[in-house]
Amino acid sequence: MVAIEPLAIVRLDSDDATAGLELSKEAGWNQNEADWSFFLREGSVFGMRDEDGVLIASAALLPYASGQAWISMVLVTARWRRRGVATRLLDRCLQAAQKQGLTPWLDATPAGAAVYGPLGFKPTLQLRRLRLEHSRPIAEVPQPPPSLELARFVARDTSAMGFDRASLLTELARRPGSRLLCHGDATALVRDGHKARHIGPLFADRADAALALVSDIVRSETSPLLIDAVSPRDDFLQGLTGAGWIIERPFQRMRFGRVSAGSAELPFAVAGPEFG
Repeated sequence: MVAIEPLAIVRLDSDDATAGLELSKEAGWNQNEADWSFFLREGSVFGMRDEDGVLIASAALLPYASGQAWISMVLVTARWRRRGVATRLLDRCLQAAQKQGLTPWLDATPAGAAVYGPLGFKPTLQLRRLRLEHSRPIAEVPQPPPSLELARFVARDTSAMGFDRASLLTELARRPGSRLLCHGDATALVRDGHKARHIGPLFADRADAALALVSDIVRSETSPLLIDAVSPRDDFLQGLTGAGWIIERPFQRMRFGRVSAGSAELPFAVAGPEFG
């Protein structure tokens, strides 16, 4: 077994997008190269390379407004796992956050939550990832003008998160294939991923409106779909599973340090564990 101590932690750059994508593909995650390029451009992404210069691990710190940040893309290739690599990279992210005066958040698997808790992360929301495989579309759903809807969408996200993520949502909404859709008061972003199209964030005043919008999306999409639903929205979750969506895994949203009061408006689904 090769010791990890000689392996230096390095700051990754835009040339590492393809290598990062290989790590997330190996793990079966849904990120695509555009996601990796965004992290490398807007965040601080750290990694380790083996003796041959191959990227074997990563971790990212993505800053948002108001001194908040998201930690994600904590990945280690199979033969280097259980050697403390992820812990070293997570520590580097925490050091970077402290240096920049940022409060980090993350969305953890149950196994990850058991590791992050002792480090000072406190649980907030619980999430459920659901997946739907379906056949060809049966109807077209008109898309509202993005120039009119994007500002309202960002405003609802800011209300739900408690801080501004306009740069992230603008980037996601303007990618090829992305759609910003409405059904009454419900609005959601649908975007490409490596393995499936992702729905979220999704906002609505009521569960029935949120479910109606998801139904519209299902009827107008041909690819498999993923959605990361907020667990306290029980009516929404039950509606999804009743329509054939399968729960794949839970996530625990966690915040480093003291947890403040929750936001006034919870989303029905989030942007994804990599973005919050």
